[in-house]
Amino acid sequence: MSRMSSTRHRRRTSRTRNMSRMHRHADGWRRPAARTLLVQCGWLAPPLGSLGLAVLATGGRLPEGARITLMALTLSFAAVSAAGLVRWARTRYRLTVDAFVLHSGVFSRHRRTVPLSRIRSVDLTATVLHRLLGLTVVRAATTASDGERGVITLNAVTVPEAHRLKAALLAHADTRSAEGESEGEGEGDAVLGRLDWRWLRYAPLTFWVVGGVGVAVGTAYRVLDGLGIELWRVGLVQRAFAEFGNRMLWLTVPAALVVVIALGSLGALAVYAENWWGYRATWTDKDTLTVRRGLLTTRSVALERDRLHGVLLREPLLLRAAGGASATAVAGGLGDKEEARARGALLPPAPRDVAVRVLTGALRAPARLWDSVPLTAHPEAARRRRVVRGLLYAVLPPTIALLALAAFLSPVFLHVAWVYALSATAVSGLLARDAYRSLGHALHGPHLLVRAGTFSRDTLALERAAIVAWTFSTSPSARRSGLVTLTAAVPAGEHAYRVRDLAATDAVALAATARPGILDEFLDHDPPPRPGTTWPTSA
Repeated sequence: MSRMSSTRHRRRTSRTRNMSRMHRHADGWRRPAARTLLVQCGWLAPPLGSLGLAVLATGGRLPEGARITLMALTLSFAAVSAAGLVRWARTRYRLTVDAFVLHSGVFSRHRRTVPLSRIRSVDLTATVLHRLLGLTVVRAATTASDGERGVITLNAVTVPEAHRLKAALLAHADTRSAEGESEGEGEGDAVLGRLDWRWLRYAPLTFWVVGGVGVAVGTAYRVLDGLGIELWRVGLVQRAFAEFGNRMLWLTVPAALVVVIALGSLGALAVYAENWWGYRATWTDKDTLTVRRGLLTTRSVALERDRLHGVLLREPLLLRAAGGASATAVAGGLGDKEEARARGALLPPAPRDVAVRVLTGALRAPARLWDSVPLTAHPEAARRRRVVRGLLYAVLPPTIALLALAAFLSPVFLHVAWVYALSATAVSGLLARDAYRSLGHALHGPHLLVRAGTFSRDTLALERAAIVAWTFSTSPSARRSGLVTLTAAVPAGEHAYRVRDLAATDAVALAATARPGILDEFLDHDPPPRPGTTWPTSA
């Protein structure tokens, strides 16, 4: 008991210091660190690297296009440096007792005053250049969901100032957690997950093993082409084609595929390690979920419990085959769809049981929802729709194209066409079956559970109280099958989550039961439940 009292006393003392600092700086205007001007010159690294690559590729000679690029870089550097100096001189901020005030802008002035009660999360991000200069980018997300207008960004402030701002901006959450502590909710920070280097085996099981190599090669080609260098005329490339181009394709193509997979796997391992180095997810002060990660670019994201409206378990096809999954939070104040995915990540690709444990801890749910709650299956028409969709989009167009080639070029394509048609039909049938088996939904206490997908099977646990609107949508083919897609609008994450291909009567009943009151004015009577199905309504 004495140890618990001592811990509570230390936390209250820390909160008192944060609040006193906030009051002390209540009337003082501050500017970002002057070293921010050096950070703004970081954009020079890619073009200078391209010039260096051009010099190496041409044996030390600068092509005419490279000279023009160098002159353009010099002029751009002068212009960007001048604009950065003006932007720094015209940016100032201050923290009052109940609001954060930011003045910024070069040609037009922007004055923003955001009440602290509207700030929902604080993200501290530092690239390699920021860390070398002792700086950090502070991003505070508010309750607004309109892109950049819902985010306050300070680029960049010193590390001590960043942590002071983070503590002060989330001070209203600390006050609520102090009330929770008085009720005896426990002691210490609850750790949800730490990095285990054995998880690296899941890194290559992503699209970027092949796609990442393609993106890198395409980017390098565009850069060299912009500098006036024709890649096919480089001596090294010509010698490689002369050496391997005359070999049999059944040797060259598999060898190239092995090289691509090997390079992609190494790149995936490097990206995984850089993104999730030092990963740690903890409940801090009982009401703030904090995720820290990153090697070269460090990131610390704090999510309020009141804005955590659900969690998402992602299982891409290859990762699922290896028994892995990743975890994402559905929380408000994380920005647009792409930002919400990046800033809401709770766990890297890891064993599925670890992902389930982290998500259960984030929800503070008493049961493992993903394993203990049976999901309601969707109508048989949903399975047929997936089979037909696979035939129409994956089988029919390539088969017709191969038949056309057989008619105009060579009869060999006729054999290719029937072989492809048979194999693609079998594969699409298996994928359609898996997609239908993954399809399901359920209501469990305060959560709506939704599962769908085959290439990426996603299981969503969404708080029913967070749903603010319903949308019923259908297509002509789905309407003939009596199917409706139900979309729940929430002020968090991707802002809209779908329950696909429900029976029309079941969609209305599910919406009215999951979030009572929204549909009342549109219904003449209570919707009948699906025969043989019960939906618990108690929270």
